Amino acid sequence: MYRLKAIQTLPVSVEKAWEFFSSPKNLAKITPDNLGFNIRTELPEKMHPGMMIVYTVKPLLGIPMTWVTEITQVKEHEYFIDEQRVGPYGMWHHQHWFKPVAGGVEMTDIVDYRLPLAPLGNIGHFVVKAQLKKIFGYRIEKTEEIFGKKGTPTMEFINL
Repeated sequence: MYRLKAIQTLPVSVEKAWEFFSSPKNLAKITPDNLGFNIRTELPEKMHPGMMIVYTVKPLLGIPMTWVTEITQVKEHEYFIDEQRVGPYGMWHHQHWFKPVAGGVEMTDIVDYRLPLAPLGNIGHFVVKAQLKKIFGYRIEKTEEIFGKKGTPTMEFINL
């Protein structure tokens, strides 16, 4: 298993950050175009535990795949968690944390994931790691374009 941890501070209130990031409708705005990200589910206005979201993504060689995530936990203005139910990973558990700080909000993403066909699938982790680094790097850049920049973002990968 692997973990990606990314931390970013934005010069906005926790409420404003929550409003944007807790809406799955905004995910396409911070996802690279080359992933062919497309939400196929009709979404309610407000996220809730048990909410299932169906996407089409093209993570490898432009081949479309279905990715289904479930919102498993929500604590408004603090965190929400999504987990893959169907998709390209053997396991995907993504925590989104929001913490008010002086002059803004600190957002922390913690993604615990396992590649399919482990341990054989782990051979290709360098490709997946590079792709996740690009995706989360793009997310940081787009988020700073939307809200402004505060501090220096960090991103680290850990073998669990």
